[in-house]
Amino acid sequence: MTDDLQYDNDNGISNPSDNRPFQDVLRANLARRQVLKGGLGLAAASFVAAPSLANAGFRHWPRRRGLINFTPVAVADGSGPMPSISPDYQYDVLIPWGDPLEPGGPAFSWPPNAADQAQQIGIGHDGMAFFPIDQSDCSPFDSKFRRGHWFRPGNYHGMLAINHEFGGNSHVLGKSSPESLEEVRTSQHAHGVSIVEIKKIHGQWRPLASKNARRIHVNTPVTFSGPVAGHPLLQTPAGNIPLGTVNNCSSGPTPWGTYLTCEENFNGYFGATNREQTWLPTEAHQRYGFSEGGFGYGWEKFDARFDLSNPDYKNEEHRFGWVVEIDPFDATQTPVKRTALGRFKHEGATSVIGKDGRVVVYMGDDERFDYIYKFVSADHYRDMLDRGQSPLDEGTLYVARFHEDGSGTWLPLTLDNPDLAGHFHDMAELLVHTRIAADLAGATPMDRPEWTTVAPNGDVYCTLTNNSRRTEADAANPLAPNPDGHIIRWHDSEEHTGTHFSWDIFLIAETTHGTEDSFSDPDGLYADPDGRLFIETDGGQKDGLNNQLLVADTHTGELRRLLTGVTGDEITGLTMTPDRRTLFVNTQHPGNGDPSLTNFPAPYDGVTIPRDCTIVITRKDGGIIGS
Repeated sequence: MTDDLQYDNDNGISNPSDNRPFQDVLRANLARRQVLKGGLGLAAASFVAAPSLANAGFRHWPRRRGLINFTPVAVADGSGPMPSISPDYQYDVLIPWGDPLEPGGPAFSWPPNAADQAQQIGIGHDGMAFFPIDQSDCSPFDSKFRRGHWFRPGNYHGMLAINHEFGGNSHVLGKSSPESLEEVRTSQHAHGVSIVEIKKIHGQWRPLASKNARRIHVNTPVTFSGPVAGHPLLQTPAGNIPLGTVNNCSSGPTPWGTYLTCEENFNGYFGATNREQTWLPTEAHQRYGFSEGGFGYGWEKFDARFDLSNPDYKNEEHRFGWVVEIDPFDATQTPVKRTALGRFKHEGATSVIGKDGRVVVYMGDDERFDYIYKFVSADHYRDMLDRGQSPLDEGTLYVARFHEDGSGTWLPLTLDNPDLAGHFHDMAELLVHTRIAADLAGATPMDRPEWTTVAPNGDVYCTLTNNSRRTEADAANPLAPNPDGHIIRWHDSEEHTGTHFSWDIFLIAETTHGTEDSFSDPDGLYADPDGRLFIETDGGQKDGLNNQLLVADTHTGELRRLLTGVTGDEITGLTMTPDRRTLFVNTQHPGNGDPSLTNFPAPYDGVTIPRDCTIVITRKDGGIIGS
């Protein structure tokens, strides 16, 4: 995160529960399975993967040869002010922060003003999804690759929905804190979501003029659905209408073609201007990490909505921390906050169709010692849509408990759960305080659960980025503390909808240090149909590396580095065209906004302000990404 915030947004602790930590569960599990220090047979010595999938209760994929054949970026080439990519690949730059949302819009200037920023691409590029447009009047061939491969129009024309997680004051405003409401609005308009129509023209992706292009930011009208909609906990004494989405981190498309954007560190945008007289943090405030100064954005000084000490805006904080559904093909649609999915620091919302056609959404709560969740819809998603009902508005929210024998239980967060009885007046109150409900239910505290991805065989992977505040470290257990993170994998019963699962550790990042596979702090994640796992990183990499994108073969444990970013950035966001021949990823906060470190995407000159942007990756031979 940017230095000017002077706050480690992702690395706080606000879980006071004494639930059995994952560290203890994992220690017993690893001792039982002997997965550490090369006891697997699946992987190279520098890679720790799970033991036999058959023994762990997982399903085999058909074995394929040569899944990963590209030349990796060497450790020696993975640092500096410009990206490095495999020599078998190439990249272009798309939609940097401040570019107009559509051609003809206001051009980038630094620092921006509020009116222009509302019509420009936001900052803090993060999760995103590509929604193909299949138009019959488009040429069936990609203009760049004339090698006989048939390209459907949807492979080079679509809507790109992209999150804008955060942007520090010094990067956006050129100063440490705002000095007016106008500057607060500029910062607010840099957050949120961009919906951009893009097309590949003469071999290069470009934004187009579009009736569906739009910016959704902190002051955009939104609505609520599900159990909390209309509840007093969402009402303020001022009677102001619900507005905005903020700190939009990871995301996911739904099976019905909409976009789910996730509000993560929303607490840091609130502060208190008069704490001594009118605001004392409640247990709920503390559990969600609210504080007098927040992350230092200073919005509360000029925008009363974000002032926790202003009684007219009591409950405004309850309007954030949700999963928000957006239709990328309808700019008139009001974004909807789906409250049945719970309120916490959402890091991703990965949808999959489970048993009987019910939709299942996997989610992580990205903070040290917080939890992994899933939501299961009440009925077949198509039947619900046919009735005019969202599959995300009625169903059951669960939180995960991991057992040391490699099994796990999904604990229902419902009023009839005996562990929750008498603690909440209704489901709305429970969902507004999802974290507290999960504490009471006895969920397993995890090491910053972030992205999830579902492989075609039904295995679910989740990145646990790090937790340096684990205690009781010993030589046999590199996860206490866990400064470098790991990736966990599980398989649910009943095709995702059951309440039991089997789990194992797929990868421990510490084991790669000092090798050509070196990486740490796994974050973004995507499992492709062939058995590749794409891994993005967000944190201080070892061996002199910038943050990076790697590809793992889940059959063999082979790991190769496809891309490294620039000094001080994060590599995040991951979506592909349907043919998997174009990959979109993002560089977030390059150089932490410091032009002396990098000027990307401009050539390095030590002066030009660096800008978050999307990186478009293709193989030089036009092949499948990751191959």
